[in-house]
Amino acid sequence: MPVLVITGTGTEVGKTVTTAAVAATALAAGRSVAVLKPAQTGVRPDERGDADEVARLAGPVTTLELARFPEPLAPATAALRAGLAPVRPQEVADAAAKLATEHDLVLVEGAGGLLVRFDDAGGTLADVAQHLDAPVLVVASAGLGTLNTTELTAIELRRRGLDFRGVVIGSWPDCPDLASRCNLADLPAVAGAPLLGAVPQGAPALADFAVRAPSWLAPRLGGTWDAEAFTAREAPPGVPVRAES
Repeated sequence: MPVLVITGTGTEVGKTVTTAAVAATALAAGRSVAVLKPAQTGVRPDERGDADEVARLAGPVTTLELARFPEPLAPATAALRAGLAPVRPQEVADAAAKLATEHDLVLVEGAGGLLVRFDDAGGTLADVAQHLDAPVLVVASAGLGTLNTTELTAIELRRRGLDFRGVVIGSWPDCPDLASRCNLADLPAVAGAPLLGAVPQGAPALADFAVRAPSWLAPRLGGTWDAEAFTAREAPPGVPVRAES
C-alpha cells in the first residue's frame, strides 16, 4: 500500500499521533515514509504543524504541507477568511502520487473528519482517496459517542466504494471507563472493519515513542498489537472478543 489516507471521526481524536505511530512502524521495518498534510489550519507561519509533530515523534520522514491557514476552522472556511486559495482534492492526489514515486509509504493526514470541506466545491478527503484509489484508516476516540461517528464514517466510505482498512483508537485512556471498555467490541461491530490498534493516552510525551509504536498497531499496519488479547484484557466480563479479520 504505497499510499494510506488517515482520517478521524472528528477533531482531537489522536489522528496525528496515530499517523506518527504508523510512520514509526514503517520506518522500523526499513521503509521510507512521506507524510502529506493537505491543509494545516489554526497555526501561524512560524509554528510547528501536524506534519512536523509526526516527524518529531516518528523520526526521519519527508513532510509536505500544501497549505496553511491561521484560523482553526475547516480548510474551506479558513482559506476563504484568510483570502487564500483553497486546496483541492486533485492537487492533494497529485502531490501524494509524486511522493509515492520516491517513498515506500505515503501517509495523507486529513483535517478533522472524512467530509470536512477543502474548497468551495465541496471537495473532501474522501475525494482524495477516490482519486488515489487508496485505502483509508479511521482514527476514533475511545469513549461515549464514538460508535455513532465511527459508523457514519464507515457508511460513507462504503457508499463511495473506498477500501476501509480498519479503525485505530487514537488515545486509549490510562483508566478506561465502562463505555470505552465496551467499545472495544462495539467499534469493529458498527464499523464492519477490524480494530487495528490502540495508541495509549500520553504517547506523544514518551521519549521512546518510535520504539514502542509497533506495539500499538496490528500486523496489518506492520505492528505487533493483538486485538483479541487486548480486548480480552481490557473489556468487561461478558463482552464478546472479536479477533482481527
